[in-house]
Amino acid sequence: MTGKRILLHTFFLLMLPVLVAWYGISTAGALALVILALLWRWAITLSGFIAPARVPELELETITLSHYAEKVRWCMDRLGIEYTERQMVGVLGAFFTGRSVPQLKFRTGGVQSKIGNSPEILRYLWGAYCSEPKHRAGFLRPTKDRLELEEKVDRYGRDLQVWVYYHVLGDRELTQYAWGCTHSGIPHWQRYAVIALFPVLRILMRWAFQISGSHYKKVVDNIEKLLADTEQQIIDDQVSLLGDETPNFADIAFAAMTALWLRPPEFGNGKTSDIRIERERMPEAMRADVNRWINDYPGVVKFVGHLYQQERARNYGNG
Repeated sequence: MTGKRILLHTFFLLMLPVLVAWYGISTAGALALVILALLWRWAITLSGFIAPARVPELELETITLSHYAEKVRWCMDRLGIEYTERQMVGVLGAFFTGRSVPQLKFRTGGVQSKIGNSPEILRYLWGAYCSEPKHRAGFLRPTKDRLELEEKVDRYGRDLQVWVYYHVLGDRELTQYAWGCTHSGIPHWQRYAVIALFPVLRILMRWAFQISGSHYKKVVDNIEKLLADTEQQIIDDQVSLLGDETPNFADIAFAAMTALWLRPPEFGNGKTSDIRIERERMPEAMRADVNRWINDYPGVVKFVGHLYQQERARNYGNG
């Protein structure tokens, strides 16, 4: 069963009332069309077993500059597993299909399943690869301390989303650039749809993230509290916030979230380099926040920079 087969069938279902009205089809004819649609749907199900679609074993759906996608991408690269990355404009999926990214699709026999949300994806990866020594999956072990830190870091990531959109939504060109409208890896139809629908999408984004001056101040306070707490915990040459000998998934999550404002060149392992937003291109108020955080939290900057330079830049796999 594939998305294309289901999409074509769904389009046929949507067109059924139009066909009946256009051609004046009788009740018996309409019933025959319904039976045909049911048989077609059954055939699609059978085709998944008889002639399964050729899909990757692992496919990761991402959006261009997403810190949550980077968190999952980095962990998969560190595992050294082969996967296909499919980049898209996540804002379209969120508001028109209710689908968030990242999403991991995986094939088991003739069935393709999918998981959304970065924590759930990492739990799947741990379960799937923890027994294979060659994949070095120990960094994904979900201990109590790691899970608590990941939850805290993911809240930090949500606050950063509000922070970003508060600053950039007023700049149409910059927002479209960040969403990948100039990125060759994004399907053309998605890029054109975002450009055409931008006024509507901007309103929806302001509503979904409750973008306002008071909310911005609240999330900045949250961000700076977490950064200050982390700054106090970091010791020189520390490679893990929890004191592990090597970085774990919570450390990777913290680095990926912080990369949203720190912008290390290794972000995305080369897959997002052509949509990198340089500091000079940021709105002035956004740039002032970044400069303040760099000056106030040098330990965080050094910790995240070290992870990206020493860990992210390694060639863990083809990715």
